This record gives sequence, C-alpha cells and structure tokens, in this order.
Amino acid sequence: MKKIIPFKKNIIFKTNLAEIVSISLEHEIKKEDMEVKGNFIISGSYKISESSVNAEEFYYDLPFAIQIDEKYDLENVTMDIDDFYYEIINNNILSVNIDVALDNVLEKEIIKEEIPVEENEEEKNKPEEEVRCIDEEELRPKPVKQELPLDDMSDIADFDMTKETYQSYRVLIIREGDTIESVMKKYQVTKEELEAYNDLNEWNIMDKIIIPVTNVEN
Repeated sequence: MKKIIPFKKNIIFKTNLAEIVSISLEHEIKKEDMEVKGNFIISGSYKISESSVNAEEFYYDLPFAIQIDEKYDLENVTMDIDDFYYEIINNNILSVNIDVALDNVLEKEIIKEEIPVEENEEEKNKPEEEVRCIDEEELRPKPVKQELPLDDMSDIADFDMTKETYQSYRVLIIREGDTIESVMKKYQVTKEELEAYNDLNEWNIMDKIIIPVTNVEN
C-alpha cells in the first residue's frame, strides 16, 4: 500500500522576489523510533526585479517530523519524493509543496482472543442431534471470490517506523540554459547515474529530474 504525505512551507524572503532563476530540492529522511524525520533543503537563485541582471543565491533548511501509528507494519517500507512544486506569493514569499511517498505500508493483523462461553443448563439437557452422512462432494471447499478493501490510511498521525534508513537525493527543476553536461558538472554525477533515474531523451524547461546522492545508513 502506498501513502502520499503532503508537506507545505511558506518561505519569507527579506528582499523582493520577482523571479526564480533556478531551484533544487535535497532531502535527508530517516526512521527513528516512532517518527519519520529529517530535513528538506531548498536552494537556488532568484531575481529581485524583472529588470535585474544579476541573480541572488538562496538556501533554506526545512526540518520536519511525522509521528507514525504503531498499528502499521513498516518493515519493508520505502520512502521517496513523489512531487515537488513551488509558487511565488506577494513578491516576497516562496511557497514550496513537497509530496513524500511511503510505499509497502501494511497494517498489522489484529488477533482477537476468543472467550469461552459457559454452557447453561438448557444447552446441557438438549438431545444430541442426529448424525447425518455427508456426501463427499459437500466436503469439497467451494471457491469464493473475495475483494479486500484497501485502507486509504487517511490518518497518518502515528506510524511505527523502527528501521533506521537514511536517503538523500536532489530534485531539480530544469531552467533555461540547463543542459545534461552542466548538471553533471555542477552536481558531480555521471550520465549513467542520471539515466538510472530519468529519461534523458525528454529534456524540457520546468521538467523535474532526480539527481542521486550517496546514501548513508545510521
């Protein structure tokens, strides 16, 4: 089962914000005790006004923590960034939206203990039912088609995450002037590493590409 967890943050700039020239997302996520926690790192460059020649650099570290319910089994869970987009508000606020995907989420099976019921006097005095011979055909199990409903896990508060795994990579929005070669040089990655996460035959402005970063396990 897959669950999308939305994260939204409004970043207030001290100067005017007219245009985002470039922007990238890095993340550090780990499971610790009953939480999914880590940091989103938003960085890039912007122009103070449309007529500005030079671009200013920006860098913001956004910590987050999500409580997880222990009724879920997350032994084989994987975490990923499902989507990343942004919007400029009132010429000084950058609103970022990050969708975190949790995959392979299972709900633990609850075993109910059966309480024995004492037999009353009336049941004790009932005559034994006549034993009937059952045809062999009746004993054969009948196939039953059963559809199991999927739990939409709408209440994400309280997951149980105990396995500590650390992941990090960048999500880059392609801007005018960006090329495969410039991205490889800037982020120190090979073309093969980029091709493992992206279709490099499709390279369009405003597309998102994933730039892998070495994973670390605590």
